[in-house]
Amino acid sequence: MTGSTTTPAVTAPPPVLVDHATLLTALTGLFAGYGIPDDRARLAADALCHGDLTGLDSHGVFNLARTYVPLLESGRCDPHAAPLTLTDLGACAVVDARRALGLWAAAEAMDDAVSRARRHGIGMVSVRGATHFGCAGFHAVRAAHAGMIGIAASNCGGQRIARPPGGALTMLGTNPLSVAAPALDGHPFLLDMSTTVAPTGKVRVAERRGEPVPAGWLEDHDGEPVTDPAAFDRGEAFLRWLGGTAETGVHKGFGLGIAVELLSAVVSGSAFGPSPSALAGDGRPHGRDDDIGFFLLAIAPEVLRPGADVPATTRSLFGTLADCPPATPGGTPVRYPGWREAELAARRRREGIPLPAHLYTELAELGLLKDMEAA
Repeated sequence: MTGSTTTPAVTAPPPVLVDHATLLTALTGLFAGYGIPDDRARLAADALCHGDLTGLDSHGVFNLARTYVPLLESGRCDPHAAPLTLTDLGACAVVDARRALGLWAAAEAMDDAVSRARRHGIGMVSVRGATHFGCAGFHAVRAAHAGMIGIAASNCGGQRIARPPGGALTMLGTNPLSVAAPALDGHPFLLDMSTTVAPTGKVRVAERRGEPVPAGWLEDHDGEPVTDPAAFDRGEAFLRWLGGTAETGVHKGFGLGIAVELLSAVVSGSAFGPSPSALAGDGRPHGRDDDIGFFLLAIAPEVLRPGADVPATTRSLFGTLADCPPATPGGTPVRYPGWREAELAARRRREGIPLPAHLYTELAELGLLKDMEAA
């Protein structure tokens, strides 16, 4: 399928503004209702809300009924799981999450990495046996809030979504990667990206809205662009890697996807995409995102460089970037990744989170909003 055939767009009802604190409390109660301990339920709710606060709506409560409730109700996620440390070498560790909810398990692993970095200058926690962890940036930025550089990456366990360039079979997941660091006050540097041009969630959000996706997100069997988001779940379109085509650098995104697989799966011992069973595929996405691997790294420059004024260095670095004049006089100011997200999160904490009407109804049907009023 090549062209731009899409589901006709319909006029959607206006979004419903929901108070962030109220939504956070409701999500905490839902997760706790499945048996997750209260503190971890709150952490999971915070991780999920991060997507809606920062504009990554495809990774926020949109995924509650599509990903996390099915994980809990099917038994693929154990709400009572207590991660087990398998190897502890001081600066680094390998942990079995034992099917814990990735939303909190990855956050706790990053906090552990930060604690190790305070002692050793660097802390790395490698996790296997995990489930979907939501926004990679939520976990990486925890290190930035502690004054460190954080890196978070995840594979998709045994799930295969994207094909190698020129390949006929799906082999890898979207394999997200995030890097965060302190920058200007209240605006940490936060790069949060899939190694494909777009994650599956953004494609499905567009499908739900009846909107086409930009040319370059998807391609058909012959590598031609597809703009109908529904073609992805019909098996007629595939995610493109960052870089897009051979002429524009597709090897960069594909290579980053492999790098994430190495860091997340080979280091931890989790399931991985390009296993021999992938060769039995029919070309469509297949496998399940069970036994996911995480890579959490925290680096403390001030421990590694005693006496150095690292905060002044980062302020100078990011301040200089922000002072770069726009290409067009009077144009949009230059900003680094994470600035827009910080501004949007601050506004949505004040004014409420706009949820599409259909999603608000969906959450109400889960019983999540029975005691909630619109902001």
